[in-house]
Amino acid sequence: MKLVGISGALAGEKTSLAVNDVLVAAQLLDAGIQTELIDLRDYEIEFTVGAPLADYNDDTWEVVNKMMSADFLVFGTPIYQASISGALKNLLDLLPENAFKYKVTGIVATGWSDRHFLVPEYQLKPVLSYFKGLIPTGNVYIQNDAFNEESEEITDPNVADRIQKLAEEMIYLQKGINNRP
Repeated sequence: MKLVGISGALAGEKTSLAVNDVLVAAQLLDAGIQTELIDLRDYEIEFTVGAPLADYNDDTWEVVNKMMSADFLVFGTPIYQASISGALKNLLDLLPENAFKYKVTGIVATGWSDRHFLVPEYQLKPVLSYFKGLIPTGNVYIQNDAFNEESEEITDPNVADRIQKLAEEMIYLQKGINNRP
């Protein structure tokens, strides 16, 4: 199985590190899982204009194809102005309606305020559902104070435990989907 993580942040390290922590946890749980981190900072994704995917640049084409070929995915987004990042929303706008059918689509979000913990639930979850993704119940919201300021590693053991449980749930659900009759 291949688990692809998408970090929808164009600035800072926290979201990318949090998504990577889910990938690492999944590999520790099942060494047979291949992982890949797609950090949108490393790609020049074109703005969505409603054109066929073949009309977009190579980076856009490559990222969409990696997402479509994944067995399951975890999406990371910083919370900006009580919303998911525009970069992530733009990427999602490139996908076909059934992009995540039979795929688990986990969520990790980072933000400054505890007031934004429901943003992934009310904004990203419906979009992933539209694409037919199966969304785990154990998605993770991480306040910035859970990170070490210097290393930007997660230092809050509660958050680390929630990331571990998200990885477990994602693997369990995806294996169930893969074993359906």
